Amino acid sequence: MGKIKRQKAVVLASGRGSNFEALVRAEKAGVISPFEIIGLISNQPDSGARELARNFCIPEVLVNSQPFKSPRGFDRSHYESELLKCLTALKPDWIFLAGYMLVLGPEIIAAFPKRILNIHPSLLPKHRGLRAQKQAIDAGDRIAGCSVHYVTEELDGGPIVLQKSLEILPDDTEETLSKRLLPLEHETYIEALQQIAKELN
Repeated sequence: MGKIKRQKAVVLASGRGSNFEALVRAEKAGVISPFEIIGLISNQPDSGARELARNFCIPEVLVNSQPFKSPRGFDRSHYESELLKCLTALKPDWIFLAGYMLVLGPEIIAAFPKRILNIHPSLLPKHRGLRAQKQAIDAGDRIAGCSVHYVTEELDGGPIVLQKSLEILPDDTEETLSKRLLPLEHETYIEALQQIAKELN
């Protein structure tokens, strides 16, 4: 059986970058081969993920979403035009969303069909969208978890690759549950990529 060709991936992140860091460390350890992270794109100037990328010597690009916001709303079309220019220049095979706080529009999804992955902190299809951990607690759930899924135009609605769960403790808050879920997110994302790598073979 032939060796799988290198799968170049760009990570999109908005926040502190913990999932991005987990993916990079997994790649450097050789556990998500043939995936190779070739760049990071963030929409936030102060994103912690940008500093992590620099520390790891991974090219990072800022496509700042703030100038595209106005009292009339978010100019998604023009923002995504800029984002698509960056992605086209980097030429990735895959896009990994890692705490990317914007919804991708149809133009980018169409440009990378079944090649965009996201990690979401709930057992989809339950608790889509923002603050999924709070949604789970407010709903009285006893089990929480995370899902790696393909990105489609339906919010958090694409085919699921892998899910893992943990118990919601009686005294859990949104903050404590989020903190306990984070290592599980890292683990799930890495295992999902290992699973996809086997399917590519």
